[in-house]
Amino acid sequence: MTKHETTLTFYGGLNEIGGNKVLLEDKGVRIFLDFGRSFTSGTDYFTRWLTPRAVNGLGDYFEFNLLPRIKGIYSKEQLAFTDLPYTQPKVDAVFLSHAHVDHIGHIPFLDEKITVYCGYGTKIFIESMESTSTTNFGKHPYKTFRTGDKIRIEHVVIVPIHVDHSIPASYGFIVHTSKGAIVYTGDLRAHGPRKDMTEEFIDKACESEPVAMISEGTRMVENERRKNYSEVQVEKLSNDIVSKTNKIVFVTRYGRDTDRFRTVYSVAKDNDRKLAVSPKTAHLLSRLTQDKRLLLPDPMKDENILIYYKRKKTGKFHEADYYVWEREFMEKMVNHKFVHKHQSEIVMDLDFYQFAELIDIRPDLNSHFIHSMSEPYSEEDIEDTIMQNWLDHFRIKFHQLHASGHLNRQQLIELIDYIHPKKIFPIHTENPHLFRKLDKDVQLVEYGKKYAL
Repeated sequence: MTKHETTLTFYGGLNEIGGNKVLLEDKGVRIFLDFGRSFTSGTDYFTRWLTPRAVNGLGDYFEFNLLPRIKGIYSKEQLAFTDLPYTQPKVDAVFLSHAHVDHIGHIPFLDEKITVYCGYGTKIFIESMESTSTTNFGKHPYKTFRTGDKIRIEHVVIVPIHVDHSIPASYGFIVHTSKGAIVYTGDLRAHGPRKDMTEEFIDKACESEPVAMISEGTRMVENERRKNYSEVQVEKLSNDIVSKTNKIVFVTRYGRDTDRFRTVYSVAKDNDRKLAVSPKTAHLLSRLTQDKRLLLPDPMKDENILIYYKRKKTGKFHEADYYVWEREFMEKMVNHKFVHKHQSEIVMDLDFYQFAELIDIRPDLNSHFIHSMSEPYSEEDIEDTIMQNWLDHFRIKFHQLHASGHLNRQQLIELIDYIHPKKIFPIHTENPHLFRKLDKDVQLVEYGKKYAL
C-alpha cells in the first residue's frame, strides 16, 4: 500500500463491545477515531485488585498485547520500561465520539503533543473525572467542537454531528477524505429523549453518500436478552413505583447518564420527594451546568437535591475527613441518620459499591430498589448475586428498568439501509457475522490489518 491510499486500521472494538481504536490514514494525514479501553481485553490476566502496574507504564500492557505496538503515538514516559523506542508523534489528532471509557479510556498513554478533539460537554466530563478520581488523561492540547463544525486537518475534513446516547455530548463523525466520505457512528440510539439528534446524524450521513461506514453493533444479536424500554417508559414505570409507596426508593444508574438523572429527578420531584445524590454526582452536575444546552439543575441551588455523605476517616463528618473537591458541597450535606428519619420523602442514588450504606440507613422492610442499568451479563454474574443477597437481607424489592444507549437490531438495519454506504465495517459488537446477513458489502475486520478504500 502506498502513502496515497486511504486506509482504515482497527486496533479495538473487534468481536467485543467497546475498546474502539480506529486509525484512518489518507495521503499522509493520520487520525484516530476514539482510543478506548476494552471491557474484556486483559481479563485473562488481570482482575479486580490484580491490575497493570502504573509504574511500568505500557510494559504490562505490551506483555499481553493489550495495546497496539505502534510507533509515534505514545508518550516517552509510558514507553520508558518497554522495548518500543520513542519517536515524535506520527498521528495528527484523536477524535473522541463521547466520554465513555470504552472510547476514551486509553488516552492517558498517548503522547501529550497529540491534539485531542472532543465535544464541549465531553471535555467537562473529562475534567470532572480527573477532579474526583485518580484518573489523569494527560495535558493534551484539547480542542472542542459542536455539532456541524468543520475541522480541517490538511485536506481531510471531519464533521461531528450529535447523536442520542446514554451520555450527553455524543457524536458521530462524517470524515471527508480524498476517496469520499467515511461515516463513523460512534454509539447511538433512536429511543431516547433526543432521538431527533440521531435522526439529524442519519440524514447528514445519507447526504454524504459515504464510500464506507464504520458501524457500531452492540445490539446486533440473534435474540435480545434485555427488556426494551424507552426513556419515557423508564420514567412512567419508575413513577408507578414511587407514587405507590411510602418507603424509600433507591436507584442505581450510570453516573454520567444525565438523561437517566433527569428521569429520576423528575420522578422524585413529581412525587414531592427529594433526590439524594453523592458528592461525585453533585460535582459533575455543578460542572455540567456550564453547558446551558444540557438544562441540568445546580445541586447547590436546587431545593429538590440533597447531597449524601457517607462516613469517612473519623466517622463524624468533619470537613477534614473529605477530599477538597467534596467539601464544596458540605453545606447541603445529609447523612444516614437524616435519610433513615425521612425515608418516605426521599429517592436516593445508590450504586452497587455503596451498598454498605444500607447498614447505616436501615431502610424499612419492603423498600424499593430500581436497577436502572443494563441487565447482568449472565445468571452467574458474581456482582449480581451479591447485589441480590444484600437486597434479600434488607427485604428490599427489586425492579429492573433500563433504556439502552444503543440501537436494536432492526433499528440498526434500517439505519444502514437509509444511509446506504458502499462498504460496512462492523465494530463494537460481539456478532459482526450477523452483518453478513444484510445483503450488503460487509468487511469483517482483523486486528491491525489495513483496509484500503
